[in-house]
Amino acid sequence: MQKSLDTKLDDIRNNADSDAFVIAYAADSDMSGGVATFDPGYSVQMYCETLADLVEQAKLDILLTSVSTMDILAREKRCFDNSPVTPAIRSNDTTDIWRARGAGYMHELSRPHATATIEESQYGTLLPSPDQTPDIDLGLYSVTFNNDLDADWFSLEMFKEFRMEAAQKEFRYFLEVFNPNVEDCGIPEEDIPTYVIDQIARMLAGIPRASRPEFLKIAYNGPESMEALVNYDPSVIVGILGGVTSTTYDAYKLIYEAKKRGARVSLFGRRIKGAEDPRAFVEVLRDVADSEVSPEEGVKVYRDKLDKLRIKPARSLEDDMVLFTPGLES
Repeated sequence: MQKSLDTKLDDIRNNADSDAFVIAYAADSDMSGGVATFDPGYSVQMYCETLADLVEQAKLDILLTSVSTMDILAREKRCFDNSPVTPAIRSNDTTDIWRARGAGYMHELSRPHATATIEESQYGTLLPSPDQTPDIDLGLYSVTFNNDLDADWFSLEMFKEFRMEAAQKEFRYFLEVFNPNVEDCGIPEEDIPTYVIDQIARMLAGIPRASRPEFLKIAYNGPESMEALVNYDPSVIVGILGGVTSTTYDAYKLIYEAKKRGARVSLFGRRIKGAEDPRAFVEVLRDVADSEVSPEEGVKVYRDKLDKLRIKPARSLEDDMVLFTPGLES
């Protein structure tokens, strides 16, 4: 089946007036928090039922999971065989996302690491049969720059190795570039946005377009840096990451403002996972991204859906209209 991601990326690249917007669900939190990812009594198998329901809903363009979760969804359940949703996996798990209870890795300089190989990601095994076709052809690769020469150099060396292997195995990727994860990185807080976009532009300048990621995933550091990166090279598709769980309005407003500033992709993880009803949340998120409703209207529509489902909202309407993300206009 034709995947909505491919259709939208093609439209964005070839139509200057394209209004297409890609929504991805970053449902790979088990690669960060382990058992703490879920509430007590909630299992990976139960989580997969929720994810399968979202795939069936077909409001998402990408579902990103861990390699093991994708075993269940793509290979056991065959969720994507007749779906417009594209399956994707996390190709590397840098140390700054290691958030096991009691761990402190996330506060130390990020180190590149990949638990799975590309073959395991594609086929679910290191030993595919000669006639086996890959179930997955898209992965997320992440890099974190910390203004540390040795750490940043090594991250780029590992990124080069990944790109070379991915090209040889016809494996597509999108690139996540985090803000520095250590507090004392030597860069003033107000200069972090420009530091990140300069690092991205410098990194992409060194590779041919054929080796580029399908799109970028970065933190929304305000309208100025987003517009600067988008305008620097309009051929690069820029997307935003969702960050921590917040209010419904903050989530809808974030996707609205980012799109207004040139972003064409959003990857929300905890904002979807932490919603009272992920399916209803994604349905309205899709409408906001497609300019069908405003963020303010979206909050009301979502809360109406919760009321019909007899689900009590986690916050009052007043509290649900609070903005937390820096750079969003009230």
